[in-house]
Amino acid sequence: MSSPTAGPAIEVAGLRKSYRSKAGEQLVLDGVDLVVPAGTVTALLGPNGAGKTTAVGVLTTLLAADAGTVRVAGHDVARDPDAVRASIGVTGQITAVDELLTGAENLRLMAELNHLGRVAGRRRTAELLERFDLAEAGAKPVATYSGGMKRKLDLAMTLVGSPSVVFLDEPTTGLDPRSRRTLWDEVRALVAGGTTILLTTQYLEEADQLADSVAVLHAGRIVAEGTPAELKAVHDAGSLDDVFLALTEPPTHDDTDTTKETVR
Repeated sequence: MSSPTAGPAIEVAGLRKSYRSKAGEQLVLDGVDLVVPAGTVTALLGPNGAGKTTAVGVLTTLLAADAGTVRVAGHDVARDPDAVRASIGVTGQITAVDELLTGAENLRLMAELNHLGRVAGRRRTAELLERFDLAEAGAKPVATYSGGMKRKLDLAMTLVGSPSVVFLDEPTTGLDPRSRRTLWDEVRALVAGGTTILLTTQYLEEADQLADSVAVLHAGRIVAEGTPAELKAVHDAGSLDDVFLALTEPPTHDDTDTTKETVR
């Protein structure tokens, strides 16, 4: 893993991304600016189709930007993608576990991919199984795990290489409330240890509970940014759900103001 650098963990300036189809060019990200301080949680919110997954794809080097600059853990994603990949962990909406393997075998496989070596890999596997309360299940096939156990294993696999920046793309989708809160506790523990988290979620309560900062992405742009409390105060709202609806509802015929709202 690359050593974390001083300064913001994520810096995005003027990010643009389009897709071409038979219907023509579709602009998905239209000049996105975002700064995520190291050791914090930033929640990236937005309606379906707002560009959240595309933004995460660019930040994690899976997609190439059309314009703009992006730096993650101090590295430019376009010029030094290998250094970015060595510094990050990614947990997507669909778990990346191999159900034919045991929990321990999944973790040891990730250790090999991270070039930890046999001894260090087994040590890291044991540490993570214990940390995520999977020690007893470690020798069992993942096919026998519950949904919550698979999610915990997926996050544990993301952490094998001790990344300084972790991307969580709707990590608690489909989990019951108890499993969701267990995952929240793990996120808080990661941040307490200095890890930076960029979280996308459909659960506004999740963002309210976990995020130091919230950025709302709508129609390809960041339309509001601030702490949950700041955003609720500005919109005189009792919850982030109300803020979200106010910012992303379809505009009226005379509502043409798309200025970004920053509460700082």
